[in-house]
Amino acid sequence: MGYLLIVTLIQAFSFSLIGEYLAGHVDSYFAVLVRVLLAGLVFIPLTRWRSVEPAFMRGMLLIGALQFGVTYVCLYLSFRVLTVPEVLLFTILTPLHVTLIEDALNRRFNPWALIAALVAVAGAAVIRFDQISPDFFMGFLLLQLANFTYAAGQVLYRRLVARHPSDLPHYRRFGYFYLGALAVVLPAFLLFGKANFLPEAPLQWGVLVFLGLVSTALGLYWWNKGACLVNGGTLAVMNNLHVPVGLLLNLLIWNQHEPLGRLFLGGAVIVAAVWISRLGVRPALGLANR
Repeated sequence: MGYLLIVTLIQAFSFSLIGEYLAGHVDSYFAVLVRVLLAGLVFIPLTRWRSVEPAFMRGMLLIGALQFGVTYVCLYLSFRVLTVPEVLLFTILTPLHVTLIEDALNRRFNPWALIAALVAVAGAAVIRFDQISPDFFMGFLLLQLANFTYAAGQVLYRRLVARHPSDLPHYRRFGYFYLGALAVVLPAFLLFGKANFLPEAPLQWGVLVFLGLVSTALGLYWWNKGACLVNGGTLAVMNNLHVPVGLLLNLLIWNQHEPLGRLFLGGAVIVAAVWISRLGVRPALGLANR
């Protein structure tokens, strides 16, 4: 529980740092690449390369590619067209994706999850009903892809650790995670990154260093480790706790003029979608966001 609480605070603060100091100022692919490289510098030297099952290595590479690689590329791209409060609210939908993934893995079908998806889209429309544009919905869809891959990474990590128990501490087998992330992020930067759109101000570099060493290295490690130590219900609550904390920080410090009425009305609809997605689901793993 302690791991999850600490990471919740880190996540809540990180969203605002990305939205206020990096989005629109620093190439998204480069920012994600720097985060992976810094985190890798922390964990790769600690990683045990022998006495680790090949199946576990492959699983961790896949999880890293999904939970960080795809997730954070999509997350940073969404900041180009969405505000920080909108991004925070749309990450509430990760439990919906967890429900769909768990149902697929357990060969179940839950019609409530599909209804919840429609309700969630309606909630997003409420927030921007006077400024709905293709770019807005593209940002919304990018975040849903990020939610899906982040949820998949958490679901698979818990299953992988349970399937391959080891006397080694978690950090000795976590470096593979960042190699998997790098396998996605590096080609993305080489193909789509803009080398002339790099950080210029020391503050931007400082934000990247914080996000790489604290949010990415310690944050993702502590979150995945904590996820294996609590039940699914507790994890679901903790995962979404970053949303009210992040909104409070952002609205108090950076976005005092945000239209609060529509924001909270649309947010209430999205929260209702999460509740709907849990109808008819047996007690199982419930996760949410970064």
